Amino acid sequence: MIREANENDLMEILEIYNYAILNTTAIYAYEPHDIEERKQWYYERKQNNHPVIVFEEDDKVVGFATFEQFRAYPAYKYSLEHSVYVHKDYRKRGIGKKLMKKLIEVANEQGYAIMVAAIDSENSGSIELHKKLGFEYAGTIEKSGFKFGKWLDLVFYELKLRGPENPIESD
Repeated sequence: MIREANENDLMEILEIYNYAILNTTAIYAYEPHDIEERKQWYYERKQNNHPVIVFEEDDKVVGFATFEQFRAYPAYKYSLEHSVYVHKDYRKRGIGKKLMKKLIEVANEQGYAIMVAAIDSENSGSIELHKKLGFEYAGTIEKSGFKFGKWLDLVFYELKLRGPENPIESD
């Protein structure tokens, strides 16, 4: 089941996120986050009308997804960057794809023009998923991160959305 996250989900979301920090290059961070950071992250998204959705199976959060404005400047207000994470024991079951489809639906409903994926270049599963959903390659930043004793390249994929009917230049 896909649903909006609530504060009670944050510990399970945190567990999934911290696993990715400590064991993968999906997140270019070194230290796990704590529950206070995750609460702040959650409430900032809620305040900005950005979704935090979860995939629940057997009363357990096994995946989550969200998006936020691509960059902080006002002119980027129609551009999003998204994140999707699935619990290590629930991967390769289509959960990420279902969460992505829901995010794309919400982004279109909210009038965004583009959704950006920033993916570690060695994450072939994520790259293939994004391609299947219509994302197109948009560029690479080589040596953009250093983790686990090696340089990491970040690839960008983009999905053009419907966009707003009448875009404006105000904040």
